[in-house]
Amino acid sequence: MKKIALSLTMLLSTLSFNSAIAFDGDAEAGKAKAATCAACHGPNGNAPITMYPKIAGQHADYIYKQLKEFKLGMTSGGAKGRMDPVMSGMAMPLSDQDMKDLSAYFAKMPMSAGTTPESAVVQGQQLYRAGDAERGIPSCMACHGPRGNGTSLAKFPKISFQHPEYIKAQLEKFRDGSRNNDANGMMRDISAKLTDKDIEILSKYLGGLH
Repeated sequence: MKKIALSLTMLLSTLSFNSAIAFDGDAEAGKAKAATCAACHGPNGNAPITMYPKIAGQHADYIYKQLKEFKLGMTSGGAKGRMDPVMSGMAMPLSDQDMKDLSAYFAKMPMSAGTTPESAVVQGQQLYRAGDAERGIPSCMACHGPRGNGTSLAKFPKISFQHPEYIKAQLEKFRDGSRNNDANGMMRDISAKLTDKDIEILSKYLGGLH
């Protein structure tokens, strides 16, 4: 728990520096480049297939970071960044400006609303808002905010309205270490303490969080 708190403090201490960095993506240029993204993510970034994430309304800085790390995953043979058999290949031909333009475009699109099943509300809200002190699990809200909107400056993603199937898959990947591009290992540390039931409940809860 102390490690997580320290990591978060270190990360947030960089916000004043990051806030001075302008994001110079061109949304109109990104729209013209987004045709190849539509097959998985839909024409407006709201993926119709739940194994793929909704990227509409996601923070541009976060999308840009993930695209760069997908490309790095391929160029490093999986030793660095984020390796994915589909996305790493898709990111390979993209220039830095392409990534910024695509990120700016999808960030401007509205994310479609989701739902939370009644059975996940009570337990999901408890885990999301308060965590579990006995197991050393901090609240998700501490980084992702009360409405799951995250924050662009710290590159914490918007996770509300996301497909539960995608959220579940990513938490499982953080837990088993197959995804390791989280800042200071925070998501890996937290996910390692989550049970299968925790992950299922959180994934369903986030689908309709607003």
